[in-house]
Amino acid sequence: MKIISRQNYVDHILKYMGKGLIIALTGQRRVGKSYVVRQLVQELLANNPQANIVYINKEKTKFNDIQNAGDLSRYLEGKFIDGRDNYLLIDEVQDIDGFENVLRSLNADEECQIVVTGSNAKMLSSELSTYLGGRYIEIHVQSLSYREFLTFHNLEDSDESLQLYLGFGGLPHLYRLGLDNEDMVWEYIQNIYNTIVLKDVVQREGLRNVTMFENLMSFVSDNTGQLVSATSLSKYLKSQQINLQPLTAINYLKSASNAYIVNKVPRYDIHGKRLLETNDKYYFEDLGVRNLLAGPDRTADIEKVMENAVYLHLKNLGYKISIGTLPNGEVDFVAEKGGRTIYLQVAYLIADESTMEREFGNLLAIQDNYPKHVVSMNPMTRSQDYEGIRHLTLRRFLMTDSL
Repeated sequence: MKIISRQNYVDHILKYMGKGLIIALTGQRRVGKSYVVRQLVQELLANNPQANIVYINKEKTKFNDIQNAGDLSRYLEGKFIDGRDNYLLIDEVQDIDGFENVLRSLNADEECQIVVTGSNAKMLSSELSTYLGGRYIEIHVQSLSYREFLTFHNLEDSDESLQLYLGFGGLPHLYRLGLDNEDMVWEYIQNIYNTIVLKDVVQREGLRNVTMFENLMSFVSDNTGQLVSATSLSKYLKSQQINLQPLTAINYLKSASNAYIVNKVPRYDIHGKRLLETNDKYYFEDLGVRNLLAGPDRTADIEKVMENAVYLHLKNLGYKISIGTLPNGEVDFVAEKGGRTIYLQVAYLIADESTMEREFGNLLAIQDNYPKHVVSMNPMTRSQDYEGIRHLTLRRFLMTDSL
């Protein structure tokens, strides 16, 4: 089967090879972690045909007998060869109880280079961080960026291609289904979502009220980019006549974050230079999943989809992201990387002077010299920068690899 390269992830992994660290690839199910591992295997063997690679994929029935640390230890007996470069690759490692004890021992003895994948953030927050603190590096694998989407689907950059991306999202397997049959596409996305809920929320988190969880996911999809607080959740629960405490609902949202369905983004006081502890925003890991949960009129509120797309691209570029707060307004994104900060505002169309003053005004109120950007769907044939603030179309923004 053809493997379409996602070389940036492979290069990132190779950078940490031989550094004494366990490499953990994380991300939502079906975003392509296994394919990145397969591509890594190809590259390792191309560079060293004598490399000894032990590959365990917990999604395959042939590895069903590896249920716990003891099973894993017994399976690995005699698998590593003296005098050779040994690699241990494990897909969905969280499905092996106590895996961290085996990995810690192997890493301490430097028997092999370890690369694992996982589809639940709890794997890192508990097992890996507790037992392997300082001994691992996390590399987060996202669904396809817009540029990758074009490559996978053999499309040119155009308004039509952008609409396809904003509508269907970036699950890699869609390239094998094709985007012409919408019913098939949505059925596939629905099945992926159901699998995530079953394996990474119900089974892993022990959540029982699946209907309530799905109601909350619909609420978040409808409020993408809006502040979510105990108060707003309480109002929603009352409007739906649901008997559930807001704190329980927040814990459900934490389960969704652990399964990489959504990402919680904190607020940041720009003037006070500190993170705020209440009223976060949530953005989806994949636009297709967001639109599935939003219902039949999936992209009617295009501003929400645009904002989610901008968030995903910033994350793909490696920025740490928060929501900017000002005394009299808000900045959609404060993005920091390598000690450098940028500010971004997202607007659908800037049609008149009052809209321009509103969207650019919050950025102009920030009293520092960090770069500031407005991203919109305006069709622009020439630069429309405003008082030093850069104005980009969404298409142009999603094609950038630096800001």
